[in-house]
Amino acid sequence: MAGRGMFGRVREALFPSRKAPVHTTTQAAQVRDKMFGGSTRAMAVAYGVSQRTVERWIKGTRTPPELSRAAERRWEKENAARARQGRPPLPRPTTSADRLANDAVRVQTTDRGRGRKARQLAQLGAFSGHTARVGRATTFNIRGSDAVRSRDVHVTLTGEQAAALALADNEDEVRVVIGQALADYFNGGPYGGFVAQDFEWDEGDFDVR
Repeated sequence: MAGRGMFGRVREALFPSRKAPVHTTTQAAQVRDKMFGGSTRAMAVAYGVSQRTVERWIKGTRTPPELSRAAERRWEKENAARARQGRPPLPRPTTSADRLANDAVRVQTTDRGRGRKARQLAQLGAFSGHTARVGRATTFNIRGSDAVRSRDVHVTLTGEQAAALALADNEDEVRVVIGQALADYFNGGPYGGFVAQDFEWDEGDFDVR
């Protein structure tokens, strides 16, 4: 489903009563009203489309474009080549459908509500009650080297890490927090010195609980 990246999964895990609508018509209407103050024109400019297109999204006579199968195959082929070269994978190309779904998640909470949640989580210390699962069945690299295994990595998030996720506003900010959680996990083993930037993983094979 479009938009179900790390950002969307984290928000819905930490704010379970604030799930975004599934239908693009409702997503578009809420994003226009809550993010752009009801202005179809402002939303159209931000998305790089015409006002008529936004109106059609809301009415349901047109849906935001998703990644075509051909484009997805090109992305998969490029990442397969990069993996053979020992290079980190490219992120999945984003579309208007992805952006709309993420924005629909974003508008379900307020800055004040996220700040309040973050303060509560930060007080929980070493164990926030939330965990992250990072899949290792397809792409998982440590310092550029293949580290794919059959077993996933399950990391316990600290209160500070969960608080940072509650405040994260995009995929990059989520990636930094999860990367640090992975570094903490692997630094507890026979090797050490890992930092958040040492890890690359399949962002579609990830969740938070």
